[in-house]
Amino acid sequence: MIEIPSDLHKDLVPLAFLLGDWAGAGVHDFPGSQKCNFGQEVSFTHDGRDFLEYRSHTWVLDDEGNKVRPLESESGFWRIDAGRKVEVTMTRDDGVIEIWYGEMADKKPQIDLVTDAVARTAASAPYTGGKRLYGYVKSDLMWVGEKQTPEVELRPYMSAHLKKVVTPEDVERWAKALPDDLPDDGIAFFK
Repeated sequence: MIEIPSDLHKDLVPLAFLLGDWAGAGVHDFPGSQKCNFGQEVSFTHDGRDFLEYRSHTWVLDDEGNKVRPLESESGFWRIDAGRKVEVTMTRDDGVIEIWYGEMADKKPQIDLVTDAVARTAASAPYTGGKRLYGYVKSDLMWVGEKQTPEVELRPYMSAHLKKVVTPEDVERWAKALPDDLPDDGIAFFK
């Protein structure tokens, strides 16, 4: 269910499907790195201004699904214009800063992004750009990332399937919104 907060900036309504906390798992595979499964927590928040704040933390998982060590962290800001063009500024823990541009698909909650600019610190690994695809599918957030380096052509390197995290505050808000005349037996509700 996509909720549109009353204090969400009007320009951000097309991005409302991203709002909230998400958690799930995915696969990381890129030449020069060990292939692994990873866990991920993502947060998209807003404060009434014309952008979403984004934070993501990933960690390597062992064969039983336990956290082994951090993998990647990134944060940034997402904007969208009236023409459904999306821009993202992103900073990564490995010393990379990126500017992404893309657009939201017509009539569906899907965003394609491509890097427009990449800045790296001297300590960061070689990296020249990437692509990302985010989609809201059956109430879940799915994404795939591609990257390239001077030595490796653009190729997929990470993808994940994330579920919305439900908080006790969400449950309380939903419970307060229920009508007072729900049937007692529960069966009549489905008739």
